[in-house]
Amino acid sequence: MKKILIYNSGGGLGDSIQIIPLLLSLMNHFKNSEFFYLGAHENHFEKKLKEYNIKIQTFDLNLKYFGFRWWHLLFVKKNFNKNKQTKFDLIIDLQSKFRNSLILKRVPHEHFYSTTFKNLFSTKKNNLNSKNHLKNLSSFLKENIKLINFDYNKLPKNLLEEAKRLLPKTNYIGFSVTQGNEYRKKSWSIYKFIALANKSLIKKKIPVFFIEKNQEQIIEKIKSQVPSALFPEFNSNLSSPALVTALSSRLDQAVSIDNGVMHMMSLVNIPMIVLFGPTNSKKFAPQNNYTTILDSKKMYNTKDINSISIDDVFNKI
Repeated sequence: MKKILIYNSGGGLGDSIQIIPLLLSLMNHFKNSEFFYLGAHENHFEKKLKEYNIKIQTFDLNLKYFGFRWWHLLFVKKNFNKNKQTKFDLIIDLQSKFRNSLILKRVPHEHFYSTTFKNLFSTKKNNLNSKNHLKNLSSFLKENIKLINFDYNKLPKNLLEEAKRLLPKTNYIGFSVTQGNEYRKKSWSIYKFIALANKSLIKKKIPVFFIEKNQEQIIEKIKSQVPSALFPEFNSNLSSPALVTALSSRLDQAVSIDNGVMHMMSLVNIPMIVLFGPTNSKKFAPQNNYTTILDSKKMYNTKDINSISIDDVFNKI
């Protein structure tokens, strides 16, 4: 495997962070391979996520929102040939939209992995039924690919030192309460988070909130009703997703909705409770043994995340 292309159609930071363990595992197994990234949006590993030190080249076909336009079918091979590229030994399709997979398969390749439409596009159809891409790829390639988790100790030293300065004690519990994409109603009521934070004080937990600075109204509500709450990012001159990961390494536990911060936290493998409503927990939840999933669809047969009670969460702390 000399050239491997990873296709990730999600445009958010969380979509990129979610695949870090998969990338590290593949890079460890195929040490002499070149890895390329193709997405509908920019390669975040070269910009906003560069502090995670994931070395993957951008593969650019000069097609904006790659895969999301039917007319891309007409230009994939033409643009590929313009770049004077050699075909890929393996293309890994990490999404499940029929149109996107159909267009992606136009990129010249030897092997093509995709679980779209019951593995229709894969060059091999054997046992690709897991939601875990690493397990599927091990079967697909007939290779024993070992899981390599992210080592947060390899983050830049200044971020780790800043995290220790901001959260110098122990027994912290983190809360991530807001969603970046307002398209789906993924947020649990802020009043429930406030009540949960206050109940966690009974267990001598120090509440730490991860929240965007532009959420002034929510911040003021939290400060007025949870006086002991900490907002570490507000007390730092540094700002990056990797700082959130470094801060998460100082936590004993975390509670989050389905958002980008959830994935930043999951890289340090702390016990975490994740609340799901309308989104697919099998697809978006961190795939590790430290995450407890509370999914309103499974618990109460509704997409309304606020059907999950405060006690449902508190009993897992």
